[in-house]
Amino acid sequence: MADFNSYFLMNADEVIKYVRSKTDFFDGSAQLTCAEIGDGNLNYVFRVIDEQSGKSLIVKQAGDTARISDEFKLSTNRIRIESNVLKLEGELAPGLVPDVYLYDSVMNCCVMEDLSDHTILRTALMEGRIFPKLADDLTTFMVNTLLLTSDVVMEHKAKKALVQDYINPELCEISEDLVYSEPFTDHNNRNNLFPANKEWVEQNIYADDALRFEAAKLKFAFMTNAQALVHGDLHSGSVFVKEDSTKVIDPEFAFYGPMGYDTGNVVANLMFAWSRAHVTNAEENYVAWLEETIKDTVDLFAEKFLVSWKKNVTDIMAKEPGFDRWYLETVLHDTASVTGMELIRRIAGLAKVKDLSTISDEQQRVRAERICLTAAKQFILNPASYKTGEQFLLVLKDSASSHNMQ
Repeated sequence: MADFNSYFLMNADEVIKYVRSKTDFFDGSAQLTCAEIGDGNLNYVFRVIDEQSGKSLIVKQAGDTARISDEFKLSTNRIRIESNVLKLEGELAPGLVPDVYLYDSVMNCCVMEDLSDHTILRTALMEGRIFPKLADDLTTFMVNTLLLTSDVVMEHKAKKALVQDYINPELCEISEDLVYSEPFTDHNNRNNLFPANKEWVEQNIYADDALRFEAAKLKFAFMTNAQALVHGDLHSGSVFVKEDSTKVIDPEFAFYGPMGYDTGNVVANLMFAWSRAHVTNAEENYVAWLEETIKDTVDLFAEKFLVSWKKNVTDIMAKEPGFDRWYLETVLHDTASVTGMELIRRIAGLAKVKDLSTISDEQQRVRAERICLTAAKQFILNPASYKTGEQFLLVLKDSASSHNMQ
């Protein structure tokens, strides 16, 4: 196996041998150590460091099942998608993704920049840390990677070729199940409900016919609307931050889908952070920054989207007066819907978020979950009502007010 000419899952010692064999990143005399640091649901992530110089890199390898559960059988092709998407995103949004050094189709791994000087955004938000550039960076990333990979900008045949190249059925199926189906039906009997909220969720989510009807429509829009190359998993665990830098990672779920899937995921995960901060009485300046960040994420995206449209759109019909604003409204409509879907699936489904699941006080967690779920229903049932950041935030605050006594 040591020649790496056939696939196998590597351990830490084998990763060191692999890096020495396949890259010239380290000097021959480097004293390398390696540790598996992955805490995600799918892949194995190794950090290799030269103990003398401090120079380091990341090796990410895909297995053929998910770490979260052997039930999820996966194609290792996802690491090809991730590597290629990171390279493309690096061209479209320079400085906002890690550099890729090597993609290996035999070992199904990617060697990339180490971001150990950054912190996972979810962790940082749970610590109450403030990042002044966050909304600006994330909205630049989303506008550049979404609009510039769409039909209104790209030559149509080139865009269709990318649609084909990024067909991602196994990982899309995970989203179709865990986001759009199971949180409303639990038909696979694997939802993980907080016991203190179980009855409330069953009554207010599972038993809401109108909500499930909207979820059904959204599922098939997700499956059929090949609008842009979306990241596909753009939550706060897929972003690394430090005060002067934002890096988006893990685009292995990338495929051609609705732009609002990315924007809605970002907004929802900021709302998880706000709900945690609200029920645990976090510092006022942190809560105020979170609120501004939620508003700015929506408003800066819309502002930059229209500016980029004028600069980059090539399709003759897309230049018709007013079409840019109509198109943006459809994206904001989808943003609201997906915000609601993400808020529900992280509470009523299988995959949780630590923002809520680590709240130690039972009543605080119950309240935080209900705030998110109540807001989620408004976003899903009335998505056309939310076009500004203030309108998005107001739904969350109104939901919190409605659960003040719980």
